[in-house]
Amino acid sequence: MQANAVAPSASALDGLIDLKTYPLDALDTDTGRALIDQCRRQLDEDGCVVLKNFVPEEALARLERETERLSPDAHYNQTETNPYNSEGDPSLPATHPKNRFDDRTNGFVAGDRIGSDTIIRQVYENPEFQRFIGAVVGMEEIHQYADPLADLVVNVLREGCQHPWHYDTNEFIVTLMTRQSHGGGRFEYAPGIRSPEGENFDEVEKVIDGDRSRLKALDLQPGDLQVFFGRYSLHRVTPVEGDKERHTVIFAYAKEPGFVGRPERAERIFGRMAPVHERILKDGMQRSDSLAD
Repeated sequence: MQANAVAPSASALDGLIDLKTYPLDALDTDTGRALIDQCRRQLDEDGCVVLKNFVPEEALARLERETERLSPDAHYNQTETNPYNSEGDPSLPATHPKNRFDDRTNGFVAGDRIGSDTIIRQVYENPEFQRFIGAVVGMEEIHQYADPLADLVVNVLREGCQHPWHYDTNEFIVTLMTRQSHGGGRFEYAPGIRSPEGENFDEVEKVIDGDRSRLKALDLQPGDLQVFFGRYSLHRVTPVEGDKERHTVIFAYAKEPGFVGRPERAERIFGRMAPVHERILKDGMQRSDSLAD
């Protein structure tokens, strides 16, 4: 195990998470239920909840050292992408969101580069943490990704990197910032701009054109945990400024077991595929909704 890393056990997140403020070990108490209710209300209102200082300051330095150690393994990719990570559609107008492309330059440390001895993987696999996230998003049970590349990821943004307007593959996503850049790197989103019933292209086009009337912005800081319905909320990270990298851990869970991301997405983000993606290329895959990725 990495020096100075004190990993939590399946029943002891104390020392890594502020359990006095966020009692993940006592969710069946009045305090625990009140926390879940508060998070659910915030999700209903904003499509996002941020738990400030989820990781206390004294533990944050250990996590920052860990993601700093992992960051050289990030695969950087630069591409022009639309919000759906898809090809354009020449049958549609040039102003249509499917034909609106912007620069995406960022890095991702894939899950198979994050060992079982790391703090972040042991948090990701922790039953108390999973139970809390499931309760917040209103699910009796959530499941770790079966995707060995995308289950647990460290997003690394250096100067000039950005993630333009996009949606997430999964219905919800959980992130933990461990390091903030000197400037930029601002998280902006349009909550619930689409739904399983439709893409709402007209409103998406307005956002891309610069209409900020339905946007929310977050000033995330190291130690903040974010739970976000990124499948339905258009969002972006603005360009990073300065010579300090921005590090964010992404904990990926799904409603059903066995979730694997699309092979072409793995190729774009990680520069490679795992054997499970190769099998999907051969056999095909189905999504639970008809939304564009």
